[in-house]
Amino acid sequence: MDLVGGDTTSSKAGFVLSITAIGLGDRDALVTRSGARANDLLVVSGDLGGAYMGLQVLEREKSVFLEAPAVQPDLEAHALLLERQLKPEARVDVVRELAELGCRPTSMIDVSDGLASEALHLATASGCGVHIYEDKLPIDPLTYETARVFDLDPTVCVLSGGEDYELLFTVAQEDYPKVRNHPKLSVIGHMTADATERILVTRNGLHVPLTAQGWDALRQ
Repeated sequence: MDLVGGDTTSSKAGFVLSITAIGLGDRDALVTRSGARANDLLVVSGDLGGAYMGLQVLEREKSVFLEAPAVQPDLEAHALLLERQLKPEARVDVVRELAELGCRPTSMIDVSDGLASEALHLATASGCGVHIYEDKLPIDPLTYETARVFDLDPTVCVLSGGEDYELLFTVAQEDYPKVRNHPKLSVIGHMTADATERILVTRNGLHVPLTAQGWDALRQ
């Protein structure tokens, strides 16, 4: 089904529809945020940052339209990014393929608020630390080049952009051969025993604090 939703919080006029969907699952097959262990590998599906750059393109074209309504937007070159922003798809295909591989993640979350935020959610829930390696982050060439055009750091877009709705999960070390060469998956880091370790390892080997700019419903 097509899922239309999000955190719509106000409307000055019009019709508002709120829907809650509740499902049932096999207890033995459920994967939560809290099952990661030290030395588990951190894996993400797809590529990241595309939805955020799609939003930047839309915002730019909106500004142009407001200044000159007669000017038609040039969006064809950014069709992939706009699709990532306007019509994200849940990665149920990845869930099925992991099951076929006999690989059960130890923890999992979707990337809605940015990779950094979601990685910290897994670490906090599991009582672990986390290391993410910048040179392992999956980013599409179009996303990278568009970020540069907008004078944005592609790594920041990946870590904090959000709305990609890819899957971020951890797997045990022994399951590495099952995910190593999977075309839809990237191993981007690992969990640590020290819960205070929240580190981004840069391309030149520096260890910098991993911080999040994602949505925190309890803090807003």
